[in-house]
Amino acid sequence: MGVPEERAQDDGTVRGPGSSHADFSGSARGVVQARSVHGGVHFHRSAPNAEPAPQQLPGDVRGFTNRVLDLAHLEELLEGEGGEGSGSVNVAVIAGTAGVGKTSLAVHWSHRIRDRFPDGQLYVNLRGYDPGPPVGPEQALDRFLRALDVPPTRIPADLEDKAALYRSRLAGRRYLVLLDNASAVSQVRPLLPGTAGCLVVVTSRHRMSGLVARDGARRVTIGTLNEPEAVALLRRATRGYRHDDDPAELVELARLCAYLPLALRIAAERAASRPRMPLRELIRDLRDESALWDALTAEEGEESDAVRTVFAWSYRALPGDAARLFRLLGMHPGPDFGVPQAAALTGAGPVVTRHLLDALTGAHLLEQTVPARYQFHDLLRAYAVDQVNQEETGEDRTAVLRRLLTWYLHTADAAARHESGLHRVELAPPEAGVVPSSFRDGHEAVGWLTAEQANLTAAVRAAADAGFDRIAWQLHVVLRAFYSHQNLFAEWHTTGALALAAARRQGDRRGEAEVHHSLGMAHTQSQQLDRAAVHHAAALAARREAGDRWGELMSLNGIGLLELRRRRLDVARAAFEESLAVAEELGDRHWRAVVLSNLGETDGEREEFERAHALLTEALEVFRELGAEGNEGNALRCLSVAQRGLGRTGDALRSAGRAVALAQEHGNPMWEGYWLLELGRVRLAGDRPEEALTAYQKAAAQQRRLGDRSREARALDGAGEAYQRLGRPADAVDFHRRAAAVHRELGDLWRWSRATASLADAVEAAADEGDGAEGAREAARLRREVLAVPPQPGDRAAARLHERLRAARGTG
Repeated sequence: MGVPEERAQDDGTVRGPGSSHADFSGSARGVVQARSVHGGVHFHRSAPNAEPAPQQLPGDVRGFTNRVLDLAHLEELLEGEGGEGSGSVNVAVIAGTAGVGKTSLAVHWSHRIRDRFPDGQLYVNLRGYDPGPPVGPEQALDRFLRALDVPPTRIPADLEDKAALYRSRLAGRRYLVLLDNASAVSQVRPLLPGTAGCLVVVTSRHRMSGLVARDGARRVTIGTLNEPEAVALLRRATRGYRHDDDPAELVELARLCAYLPLALRIAAERAASRPRMPLRELIRDLRDESALWDALTAEEGEESDAVRTVFAWSYRALPGDAARLFRLLGMHPGPDFGVPQAAALTGAGPVVTRHLLDALTGAHLLEQTVPARYQFHDLLRAYAVDQVNQEETGEDRTAVLRRLLTWYLHTADAAARHESGLHRVELAPPEAGVVPSSFRDGHEAVGWLTAEQANLTAAVRAAADAGFDRIAWQLHVVLRAFYSHQNLFAEWHTTGALALAAARRQGDRRGEAEVHHSLGMAHTQSQQLDRAAVHHAAALAARREAGDRWGELMSLNGIGLLELRRRRLDVARAAFEESLAVAEELGDRHWRAVVLSNLGETDGEREEFERAHALLTEALEVFRELGAEGNEGNALRCLSVAQRGLGRTGDALRSAGRAVALAQEHGNPMWEGYWLLELGRVRLAGDRPEEALTAYQKAAAQQRRLGDRSREARALDGAGEAYQRLGRPADAVDFHRRAAAVHRELGDLWRWSRATASLADAVEAAADEGDGAEGAREAARLRREVLAVPPQPGDRAAARLHERLRAARGTG
């Protein structure tokens, strides 16, 4: 009987907490509220909007000027035809040339109207005009669904399914969705809500005619500022720094900036920073720069030439170290960066680098998005790329990029040390001048990995594109524990494909094996078990070919965990036994204990409880000696299973209780939610159904928050068992039915069989309280469905379940 087992870490231990905030909905049907049990155990839905609404808008634009008519046109969208109450989805497209202020207008208007959308605001920069790849709708939907409290494991892999779930989450709500810098309709359309009540604001250099024609969007095309507006922006930006500038000279400066807000703000900042320099001298410099630019470039229109002229004028006024940092930042592959990344590019210290970033921000050549995080306007990034290609040699550019990617690799490795006990890949020492960041604890490490998620994916891609193949595959492997803990399947698979190709280009069989092992983990965890088996087999073959005994240990253990999920228990045990032999050969006590624990779990599932008890007792002694409390807790859970099987319910209760206590001491909801499942089973075995129901309630709530549908379904199934013990089969039916449906959807045939068999018992018992004929027919049908799925060899529990069902009345 092929079965996905619980998502265990690669070493068989349970992982740390997830990042979702969704609350447990409570009943098998999501709406059933069970009645009190001796003082009130309830499974109930939490209050709506219990979590804070997403507030993702960037900060309002400081010193926003003019655009009165454009703001009025946008207001008409909400008030006029196609607006509120019309029954259509509101979509506003703000179109215009580069640098004209589309984002500033969109953000400013969004802040003005945000109170009309009380459920929250969503924002994404689609980066349609950046030098790197744009943000696709799949990535944007991932971010939005997480912001809408969808647990990672409930986010579908397919784009259409993601979009459908997104529309469902927004249905009946009032959200403001700002989609910035879209370059194509295909980026936008999957991000549109399906019902009225929300407003979508799109900014783009293109007209987005497809959205207008098919989706009813209203387009506002904004142009450059008129002359009085441009002069007013200059005056406002230089107020308090300059006095008595000649109005005619302000008009000339505005004209040289082509009345574009981005160019005007940069020019105004340079004028403000030189309050004693006559404006006519600044204008003369800008005219000279314009003439130089005209001589060096082809005609592309007055506006684009003006923007690049102002960039060059401001850039050439920078001190040399600031100018070099500006152009080197054009090589950063990701969407934003902080002081450490900038320091890695130049090799300068953090204090110096912070001052240089402040200078670039003050000159409006960088934007500071949040404290200590910076990004380029897409035009300025393109200009920085031009400058680094012109002013740095190819060798220097290669060295700078290698230094940055090496910094990412070693910093990610430092973070991963807090994330996982996995056997890590050995890294060469960082080159001189590369100082990786360090982390005080796991919380800080996970925070950094989360903040850098997009940059890390971009870094793997940049390393592969630049031919730094070893960095590409090693960075992916370093990140595998983070991907597994956060269920980041899109990033895991994307970087895995890049890494596998890089390792193959390098001809590094060990590297190939590491990446295959990582992808085996990814496919196992995402329930793609056949593909997982292919990758694990490839990893094992490569490791044996390379004589990598450590790697062979990892692969055999991974195959054992995969087969445990499939519930091919004999095959799983054979893999673990091989892995144990390698661990003993290598003399690694920790890994020997890990594999012993996995063997003990397998024997517990095989109902060989005496042997399981002996293996787990031995493993526990080592974990306690080494202080490996996560491994200890999981081994205690498995030991409780063996003790239950041996009829030692009191011992089992102590083991399961200690496991839960360890989880609580560490503040780890992943451990607690998982180990509470066994505590519930022990309490049922001790004929304490009320206490079992409490454990299952807590377990289900934790698993709901963590997004683990399998374990949540197991908690629901356990609650159904508790209700049956309490003589309330009608309540039990609801819980068993929902559990069986989820297990079937996940392809977990063993747990589906158990839940369905329990459902048959509950249906039959509930029918006995009234007209039993229909219930008996349904119970017989359910039992026949289970009997149609033969047990795997060596699976005594499944065989015994079949015997019980065949003996039950009404199955013939």
